[in-house]
Amino acid sequence: MKNITASDRKNLKSRAHHLKPVIQIGRNGITPSLISALDKALLDHELIKIKFQDFKEEKRDLANEIAEETGCAIISMMGNILTVYRENEEDDK
Repeated sequence: MKNITASDRKNLKSRAHHLKPVIQIGRNGITPSLISALDKALLDHELIKIKFQDFKEEKRDLANEIAEETGCAIISMMGNILTVYRENEEDDK
């Protein structure tokens, strides 16, 4: 994952503004199937939002774990919504 500059982060935040969360983290927390779904969503969309239904107190730690497991960059955390980005090397958009 390349480093994301402040201007890149600002641009990604504005692109993500209209997006709805595609992944929800519920009572099961972070499971291998959730990581697999995150990988697929990042491969398909690059920029996604994740909603924390449960584990709201641990969301910062879980966000770091998600970033580490999937190789994505944390763009923002607003309330219980996490926005992450991972550039798709295979896609030449």
